[in-house]
Amino acid sequence: MDTMRERFTSVTSRMLAEDPRLALVLADIGAAGFAEAEQRHPDRVVNVGIREQLLIGVGGGMALTGLRPIMHTFASFLVERPFEQLKLDLGHQGVGGVLVSAGASYDWPSGGFTHMAPGDVALLDTLDGWTVHVPGHPDEAETLLRHAAAAGDDKVYVRLSMQSNAAPRSVDGARFRTVREGRGGVVIAVGPMLDSVLAATEGLPLTVLYATTVRPFDAATLRAAADAAGTSDVVIVEPYLAGTSTRPAAEALEDRPHRLLGLGVGRQELRRYGQLDEHLAAHGLDPRGLRERITGFLTGRA
Repeated sequence: MDTMRERFTSVTSRMLAEDPRLALVLADIGAAGFAEAEQRHPDRVVNVGIREQLLIGVGGGMALTGLRPIMHTFASFLVERPFEQLKLDLGHQGVGGVLVSAGASYDWPSGGFTHMAPGDVALLDTLDGWTVHVPGHPDEAETLLRHAAAAGDDKVYVRLSMQSNAAPRSVDGARFRTVREGRGGVVIAVGPMLDSVLAATEGLPLTVLYATTVRPFDAATLRAAADAAGTSDVVIVEPYLAGTSTRPAAEALEDRPHRLLGLGVGRQELRRYGQLDEHLAAHGLDPRGLRERITGFLTGRA
C-alpha cells in the first residue's frame, strides 16, 4: 500500500493536468516527486526552495490571480514557521488555498523536534474559517485532497501522516461516521487513531465516531450519538495536541451536563528519537494506553 504522501504526489500530479486553475507551490520538500509535473506545467508548479514564508506568500499571490494553490511541506514548516503569512497573506487578503502537510506530530522521530508539529491544528484554531481534514488512510487522503482542491476559495488544511488505519472508510469531507454503537459513552477517533481506538475499546459498550474532518466540528453528529447512547461522557482521541477539540465538543454539549476527556500528544517534548510506535506508547496513544485511560475516565464518572 502506498503512503498518504505518495498518494498526494500521484493524485496532485493528475489534478494539475485535469484542472488548469490548480497550482502547486513547494519548498524543496517533495520536489523530486513532482519533476514531471513541473516540466508539464512550468507556470503552475513552483519550487521556492527552503523559504517557507515565501511558500505561503507565493500561494497567496497565486490565489489573488484566481488560481487555487496547493502548498506543501512538513507540518512544522507549513503551519508553525510561516504562521504570520497564513494570517496575513491568506486570511487578511481574503483568499484561500490548500495546505498539505507531511510529518504530522512525530512521523520522523530522528528528525528531532524541528520536524514535529503536534500543535498545528490548535494553532490554526486561532484563525478564522479554516477547514481541517485528517485522513486515516491513503484512499481517504485522495478523497479529501480532491474535495479540498474543488472547494472554491476556501482555506483548507489536509494533515497527512505515516500512521494509517488498515482499511479505508467512506468520508465526505464534513460529517463524523458512526463505526460502533454502545450506551456507555462516546469516543471520537480522529484519522489514523481509529484502529487503535477500536482495539482499545473492544468489548466495551461504547459508541465510536470516526472523524476525518475536524473543522468545522460536527456538533450535530456528536449530539445525536450522545442522545442515542444516553450519556454525555465523551472521549476525543486525536493524533496531535491533547485537548485540541475539547472546546468545540464542549460547545456542542453546552446545554446539558457532560464530561470530556481529551487524549492526544502531550506537551512535554520527548527528547529521545526512538521510533513512531514508541512515541505513540509514550503518549499513551497505543491500544493499551488508550484502554487504561478511557476505562479509568468512564469508571470514575461517579
